[in-house]
Amino acid sequence: MLFAAVILLAGSLAAARAPRAVAAGIPGEWPLAVTPASTPAAANSGQPQLSVSSRGVLLSWVERDGARTTLKFSERSGGAWSPARTVASGEDWFVNWADVPSVTRMADGTLVAHWLQKSGAGTYEYDLRLTRSKDDGKTWERSWLPHSDGTKTEHGFASIFEMPGSGLGLVWLDGRAMTGGHAGAGGHAEGDMSLRFGAFAPDGRQTAEAPLDLRVCECCPTAAAMTADGPIVAYRDRSPEELRDISITRLEHGKWTAPVPVHKDEWKINACPVNGPALSARGRNVAVAWFQARDNAPKSFAAFSSDAGRSFGPPARLDVKGSLGRVDIELLPDGAAAAAYVEYADRKATFMVRRVERNGTLSAPVTVAAMAGNRSSGYPRMALHGDELVFAWTDRDGGATVRTATARVPR
Repeated sequence: MLFAAVILLAGSLAAARAPRAVAAGIPGEWPLAVTPASTPAAANSGQPQLSVSSRGVLLSWVERDGARTTLKFSERSGGAWSPARTVASGEDWFVNWADVPSVTRMADGTLVAHWLQKSGAGTYEYDLRLTRSKDDGKTWERSWLPHSDGTKTEHGFASIFEMPGSGLGLVWLDGRAMTGGHAGAGGHAEGDMSLRFGAFAPDGRQTAEAPLDLRVCECCPTAAAMTADGPIVAYRDRSPEELRDISITRLEHGKWTAPVPVHKDEWKINACPVNGPALSARGRNVAVAWFQARDNAPKSFAAFSSDAGRSFGPPARLDVKGSLGRVDIELLPDGAAAAAYVEYADRKATFMVRRVERNGTLSAPVTVAAMAGNRSSGYPRMALHGDELVFAWTDRDGGATVRTATARVPR
């Protein structure tokens, strides 16, 4: 793959021809006290992911032992993480710093997990596998594929969500139309990466599989959230001119809408930057965060919608001097948002969070943790349950270990 770091470390961080953003004014202090928490993960762990249910925050991660990879999870309740439980393990998994497994709890208590498993000898021949547990992770069903193409190509960057009413929905990047490798790997793959949707009834029957966009960026994480009007999905699109801006599609009256850009960044890049968007929704309010590096000026942004994602206001820039992106965002009960991103300045990377008002006013940034300034640190994560923000990231100091921290959102 050609990674964002190639772009970020080359060229000026000066803001040339940046997209017009709302005026932030003078940042005010946000009295957010980030406190380190114990981690349920062991050494040689990484690829953290966070999800939220009525029970609390669920953390998943992988642990490596030689060739074997194991997916584990823990739930946070009463201010502590539960003992780690194992979902599955294998020696034929595809493990990637940005395309990570997950574990999600549905409204009825069912746990749903996914990971990537090799389907052939080629580097980018792997499938997306799903499994469920009805007993809090004590036992898991035999895993299955949400895609039916049968090709030995890429399937990954999945986002799982609960369908309106009940049932499982997910979107993923699907390379069934690609041949000859991966366009971002220095190879010359032919064909386009697509974004696809699948749905399953509570009894496990597949009820839908359909393309949402037949030409998208090859390896940027996707994001999904549930609005009062239905599911919304964000992803990095790819135009014939190689403009790779963030697009939105919504499930409306049983059909997915045509993609609409969040903002016309017009970032032209001839390779995937491996830097996807983040979404959060409360009712018809939606917040989105994303990264772009037009003119070699890497920045992170956030924007708001009050009509369930049909339109978004002007973007507010999150970083101060430059960013590695890897964003996350959570809408707060008062309508503002907590936006997380990786600041990159003076050759140092820092996991930061700041409050963003709907008018674009920003608080001063709050440091969560120092990070390695390369892909080895992966994507840091943030989730909100009640008034507690939970953070997770991979600490590369002395090895690789998933760390966590928490903060109470000031009233």
